[in-house]
Amino acid sequence: MRNRVAALHALVAPLRDQLVTARENRTDRTAALVEAGLGLVVRQSQESGIGLVQHDSVSADWNHSGGPDTARPLRGADGSEDTVTFSTRLHTTMHTRTIGPLTVSAIGLGCMNMSMGYGAAVDADSESLLNAALDNGYSFLDTAALYGGGHNERLIGRALKHRRQEYVLATKGGFTRTADGKATINGRPEAIRRDCEASLKRLGTDVIDLYYVHRLDTDVPVEETTGALADLKAAGKVRAIGLSEVCTASLRRAHVEHPIDAVQSEYSLWSRTPEHGVLQACAELGVTLVPFSPLARGFLAGSSHDVNTLAETDLRATIARPSFEPDAFAHNVALLTPFNAVAERIGCTPAQLALAWLLAHRNDTGARTLVPIPGTKHIDWMRENAGAGDIALDDDTVSELDALINEDAVSGQRYTDALMASTDSERDRI
Repeated sequence: MRNRVAALHALVAPLRDQLVTARENRTDRTAALVEAGLGLVVRQSQESGIGLVQHDSVSADWNHSGGPDTARPLRGADGSEDTVTFSTRLHTTMHTRTIGPLTVSAIGLGCMNMSMGYGAAVDADSESLLNAALDNGYSFLDTAALYGGGHNERLIGRALKHRRQEYVLATKGGFTRTADGKATINGRPEAIRRDCEASLKRLGTDVIDLYYVHRLDTDVPVEETTGALADLKAAGKVRAIGLSEVCTASLRRAHVEHPIDAVQSEYSLWSRTPEHGVLQACAELGVTLVPFSPLARGFLAGSSHDVNTLAETDLRATIARPSFEPDAFAHNVALLTPFNAVAERIGCTPAQLALAWLLAHRNDTGARTLVPIPGTKHIDWMRENAGAGDIALDDDTVSELDALINEDAVSGQRYTDALMASTDSERDRI
């Protein structure tokens, strides 16, 4: 094994040197050797002629000096043994799933963190992350008009304008901020149309692949809001439509007005709201559930802290505060010890285990349909999350995880009392 890694390193080293030169001489282009979890990856700009390096039987993790740190088995892209292939466009392998008429990577990228929610982000780093995500096999990106007051949509439009055909783009409307920063929910048809047009402009695209209503407006019948989505689809502005954080009754009413392609809702080991009805309804209606916060706002990855160490604007110190209060957090952290032990046994990271649990979920027909969208502003964590797609959990492990971390075991609800009362999806608990 070590000999094969050394041989592969010898093949890649000249390419790495060439890429370093490209980085030094052409600062407007990106050239980096990265470890993608599925093989050796050489990432470059669209114009570069150097592409993917992938080895069938081993992959090397590279430190900052370019040397191999570890080696592990790798499934080959073409099924042959001990081969090295090159192409001009990098893509790593990721399994796909469907959302209505759309084919997407089984794991999507939630983009909110690059604009708000969990501390400041640097646009240049975010642009690199977005391009790296496509290079690492992500083909499903999720944003919203609300995120950073349109900043997130502009960021994606700017960073990926030359790669628009490489990914499925999802965004949301009906939940925006006024000029004074106040969040406003407006599900009236004219507002949905206005929000969609504004998103198209910020994203720099002619069509949005998946357009959600971000939150339901309690003053507007869901049928009217859904009708506005259907009109946008008929006009060619969007390809598929969805709802976010809705209860079972709202989903069924909307689906009568026009078939719904996706429902987005918080879902993870420690937040099980969809299990109160929406999961079953999605299976019956042929709707794909897209779980957001699948890592429990970083908790399941081991990267969260209690509110005493969080910024005042961090979502875990505001709308999601209950589970991160000091006493609740101290209780919850104890759950990670047996959880991390399972990850070690499986041979993956805790974050990958949490995502694999969602990917392993089967509906009543036995199909695996969930498409989680973990968010991050860190390239390394994005790559780590992508690796969850290759983890196949058996039924016993899924049951073990169900018993370890669930809403009965976790201290603190997912939202503050006021937000729990106003969120449509929580009506399924009544």
